[in-house]
Amino acid sequence: HSWGLDQYDIIEKHTQSGLELVEKYVKFVKERTEIEQNYAKQLRNLSKKYNQKRSSKDEPECRLSSYQAFLDILTEMNDYAGQRELIAENLMMNICIDLTKYLQELKQERKTYLMDAKKAQQSLESTYKQLDSSKKRFEREWREAERAAQYAEKTDQDINATKADVEKAKQQAHMRAHVADECKNDYAAQLQKYNKEQNQFYFSDMPLIFNKLQDLDEKRTQKLAQGYILFSDTEKHVMPIIGKCLEGITKAGTNVNEKNDSMIVIEQNKSGFERPGDLEFEDYSQGINRASSDSSLGTPKVSMEPWKKKTNNFWLFSKRSKLSSPVLAPFSTPPAPSPNGPPSPKFGRDPLSYCLKEINKTVKPRISSFRTLRRSVSHHRRPFGLSEDFGHLPPEQRRKRLQQKLDEICKELQKEVDQSEALGKMKDVYEKNPQMGDPASLASQINQTSQNLERLRGEQSKYEVIYPDGAYSDESTPDPSQAIYAEFDDDFEDEDLAAPIGKCTAMYNFPGASEGTIAMQEGEVLAVVEEDKGDGWTRVRRNNGDEGYIPTSYVTITLKK
Repeated sequence: HSWGLDQYDIIEKHTQSGLELVEKYVKFVKERTEIEQNYAKQLRNLSKKYNQKRSSKDEPECRLSSYQAFLDILTEMNDYAGQRELIAENLMMNICIDLTKYLQELKQERKTYLMDAKKAQQSLESTYKQLDSSKKRFEREWREAERAAQYAEKTDQDINATKADVEKAKQQAHMRAHVADECKNDYAAQLQKYNKEQNQFYFSDMPLIFNKLQDLDEKRTQKLAQGYILFSDTEKHVMPIIGKCLEGITKAGTNVNEKNDSMIVIEQNKSGFERPGDLEFEDYSQGINRASSDSSLGTPKVSMEPWKKKTNNFWLFSKRSKLSSPVLAPFSTPPAPSPNGPPSPKFGRDPLSYCLKEINKTVKPRISSFRTLRRSVSHHRRPFGLSEDFGHLPPEQRRKRLQQKLDEICKELQKEVDQSEALGKMKDVYEKNPQMGDPASLASQINQTSQNLERLRGEQSKYEVIYPDGAYSDESTPDPSQAIYAEFDDDFEDEDLAAPIGKCTAMYNFPGASEGTIAMQEGEVLAVVEEDKGDGWTRVRRNNGDEGYIPTSYVTITLKK
């Protein structure tokens, strides 16, 4: 059924209330999207706050499954925040923006219908005013006509009235009657017109307008209902992905392996030290330390485990900072053997290692010859910092860190080699095709790359020298006054120089300013003592016996067959 035809004001108020409800719902959804956006932002910030990613180098705990599970949870929470953002975005697009646009169309359509109704009502009111005016005129003229007729009749009966007076009164009455008839006819016409318009207004125009307003309001209600459903469906749409995020959190928890974590901790922190043996009984009442009679060399007793401190506490329960590491030498170029024989005993940790190796083969197994021992001794001139040789770490951990450092240097070195090759090819292209570029413009880059290569190769050689001793490091400095070191020094000084394995010719000048290197001039011929071990440096000797390292790429080498 249509709305009542006489309820225009009520209909206008009702449709206005419906539009206001749409506006209220749009505002509600907007505030909901703001809550979702703030919630998502807070979740992202929370995940970022606790997801301070660190490499295993800086944070050993990163390898633990419990730590990785926590990182997975933070990742899932970040993805969950993304789904909340998607909810806010879809709510804004599918409800707020769509309903706001639809609301504007409804307002315009409603305004048109109400204006049509207003015009129809104004037209009917205007017709009614004309009808009322003609009716009043007809009433007035009819009374005037009646009075004129009565006056004519009275004059006709008056014996004193002249014939002219009578005739005049009759004419006046006739005229008034004629005017009254015209007013009557006009009134009848206006009444017919009004009744027709009124019929059109109430039975055609207004019902049509009200039906349109009714359809408009019903469509508005239906659209609003769809918005209500979208409010739920928007969140339901992302629930599967949210469920996957929650499943990921559950999976992260199930992936925690406490046994594996324990093994990782053990692997990361095992020291490589042997367990301490039983302490010997020293019988001071006899005045002789029987323990010293066990030495087969007739020298003061040397501990078979030089990395242990003379303390009653096992290393695991002592502070690492109390461990004294051996002093090692940092240098940016390859190492060089001492041309004047082995260094003084205070740098002689390797002779002690050799002695212990001869006594117990389990100690210092990596030292293969006296020559290697001499080279290793000559490398340790200046003390390393704790952060460079990792001497503050237990042997096993030190070995791992040294290996890690070598891997990093190798990656940087390969990167610089690739850069050098690329610059060389570019320079060749520029030289052959000057229009493509100036070869001189690459000089600074080539020079910088060469310096980087020299620095990295020096660092590589430095850590390669340290690495063999990285597994087990002496934790106490040997006493230079002991005769055992002097005996080994004397033996080393008598060792002959290694025979050359070939010769080389210098293609460029090399200053040899760094420790362990040797200067050479372009065209100079030198004897090759040791081949390049892959670090970019070759060991050579002059006729006068001076030895040192030179860049392999600076010479042409001919080896003996």
